[in-house]
Parts: sequence; C-alpha cells; structure tokens
Amino acid sequence: MYLLVNIIGVLVYLGIAILFSKDRKNINWKSVIIVLVLNLLFAWVLTSFSWGRDAVKAAADGFNWLVQVSYTGIAFALPSWVNVKQMDFVTSALLPILMIVPLFDILTYIGFLPWVIKWVGRGLSAITGQPKFESFFSVEMMFLGNTEALAVSSLQLKQMSAERSVTVALMSMSCITASILGAYTQMVPGQYVLTAVPLNILNAIIVTNILNPVKVSPEEDTIAKMGGSGASAEGVEADGKKEPFFSFLGDSILGAGRLILIIAANVIAFVALAALIDKILQLFNPWLTLEHILGIVMFPVAWLMGMDVSHAFEFAQYMGTKLVTNEFVVMGKIAPTINDLKVFPAHYQAQLTVFLTSFANFSTTGMIIGAFKGLVDKEKNDLISKNVGYMLLSGIIVSLMSAGIVGLFVW
Repeated sequence: MYLLVNIIGVLVYLGIAILFSKDRKNINWKSVIIVLVLNLLFAWVLTSFSWGRDAVKAAADGFNWLVQVSYTGIAFALPSWVNVKQMDFVTSALLPILMIVPLFDILTYIGFLPWVIKWVGRGLSAITGQPKFESFFSVEMMFLGNTEALAVSSLQLKQMSAERSVTVALMSMSCITASILGAYTQMVPGQYVLTAVPLNILNAIIVTNILNPVKVSPEEDTIAKMGGSGASAEGVEADGKKEPFFSFLGDSILGAGRLILIIAANVIAFVALAALIDKILQLFNPWLTLEHILGIVMFPVAWLMGMDVSHAFEFAQYMGTKLVTNEFVVMGKIAPTINDLKVFPAHYQAQLTVFLTSFANFSTTGMIIGAFKGLVDKEKNDLISKNVGYMLLSGIIVSLMSAGIVGLFVW
C-alpha cells in the first residue's frame, strides 16, 4: 500500500508541475519521458544493486576521508576544538570547507572540472534532447553552486533570451555544491547525499522543462565560453592572462572562509528567529509552534512519500523548516539520530536525506535574483523577479521528485 501511495505521489508532483506550466502545448514530452526513465534507472541502480550502493558509498567515504584530512589543519590551529569527545557543528561540518573548497578550485584552475562539466553536459544534452546550455548549466551547478555557475556563465546569459534566463533561474533552485558535500556527509547518510546529486540534476531538467517550456532554435543552441564576468572559474583574468596560482588559491581560501561565516550566521539567525516565533505563538497556545504549523501545511505532499501518518507529519515539519530556513538547520537537528533505523526507518531516512540535499529555500531566491542583477539587463532581471513564486515552486517539486523516486527503491 505504501509503495502504491509513493508511486501516486511522484505522479502528483509531476501533475503539480503540469498544472502550473506556463505553456503546456509546448512541453517537450519526449525529453521529459527520457529524463524520467533515466532518473528511475539511476535511482534503481544506486539503491538496489550492491555494486551501485558500493559505488555511492565509496564516493561518500571519499568525502568523509577529505573531511578527516581537513581536521589535521583544524587541529593544528584549534586543537581544543578537535580533540574532544564530540565536535560542535562549526568544527565538524563547516571548518572542513576551508580545505575542500580550495581543492575543487584547484581542479578548476588546472582545467579538469571545466572539462568534466563540458563533456557531461554535452552527453546529457545528446541523451535527453534538451538545449546544450541548459544541460551544461545543470552539471555546472553541481560542481560550482548556483551563484558561482551564474557568474562564470554570464556571457551566455547576456546572449540568451529572457525566457531562457527564467529557465536558468528555476534550475538554480535545485542545486547543491560539490565542495559542500563533505559537510552534508558529516550530518546525514552520505550514500543518500551522493544519490541525490544526479537525481536533482535530472529532475531540474524535467521540472523546468514543464514549468517554463521554451523552444530553442539551432542557431541559439550554443554554449558560450565559461568566464565572461571578469574572472572565470579557470582563474583567467579580464585581460585574458592566467591569474597567478597562489593569488588564485588565496582568493579561494578567503572565499571558503566567507562561505563558512555566511552558513554559520544563517544557521544561528534562523534557529534563533524560529525559537522566537515559537515563543510568541506559544503565548496563544502551548501546542502552537512553527514546526507544527508547517507540518500541517506540508502534510499532504509528505504523506504521498509513502509513510505512515506519524512519520509523514514529522517529515512535513522538517520540509517546512528547511524551506523557511535552510538544510543545515534541519540536518543539525536530525544528525544525532538519523542513522538509527529504529528512529528513522530506511524509507524515511533515504527520502528525508535526499529532500534536504538541495539549496531550495526562501533565502536562495534572493541570492539568485541578486546574482542576476549584476549579470543581465533590466528586462531579463525584471522578468526573473516576477517569477519568484515559480522559482520556489521549481525547487520544491524537484526536491519532492528526487525524494519520491528514491523512496520507490528503499524500504
């Protein structure tokens, strides 16, 4: 019965996208079906076959190994933060970013990541029938993050139509950043974090193709060179010269530091604000909390994940909290018990982890609009700003689709 509900849930999530489509007549159904089949195949292989599970686990172990290595540097500067029975959230999850972000930036500087992005994107385009840049951008986001991918693709954004820019904005709600995966794997099951990565890419293609179908002519279907906004991801400066390596590395480390401060500040502020809202609500009714309200609002879509009522209500609370705050707030709450199958049964554990593995929340919409303001003209920026609701809807549906599809194979 729960499996049947889960299947219906995936179809309902697709139905919501179709219901809100801007142009249902021009949806590329052939591409949608191809990507959906590919999505189901990925989820099936990565969760149901021992070699698929082993591959994902090996990748997760690789990120955990990088985190363990990063603790060496942290322990040198802050031994009292590392050599303790249990490290706090900042030390265990955020400070490793100081090593992992520069590592990914080095791979970008030497040209390895741009090469991977280019060919995976082209392959995805050939298989799915999607425009080249949209496929390229979905892969680019996975490695670089949404605002970084927008920055290094600014030349393309200036050339493409306003309608396609909206598609890119919708896709930007569904990404994660490879350099931050190590932080995720310290708090929730790494194998499901890594499983969510390809599923989010594919579901972003499906959902944005349905919500905002745009026909692209062969003349428009090109990919401009990365790095049109002054300094590219490959460390090339505006005058075309290669930036000195240690200057590039220094900027990368400082950027990682800023990222840690941004995440820490957001987590502290959002947790405190949520607690303040709870205190105010409880003045009217002791039962009334932000999580309970969000749980009631999100319960119908959570129940369609194929869970019993109690788990579905709790899942709905976590979903709502993540959308209002961010994924780190929820991961921090569940980290102590998420690996306990008595508390989080396998189906629930897998779906919750996958749902949380994205940047889809209210604050991300502001980041994306802010990034576009510095990259495109007023006409495009105004159109993107008018589609904030669609941006949030896109991110939510993609997260629901990824979690729902994984749930079909994990029980």
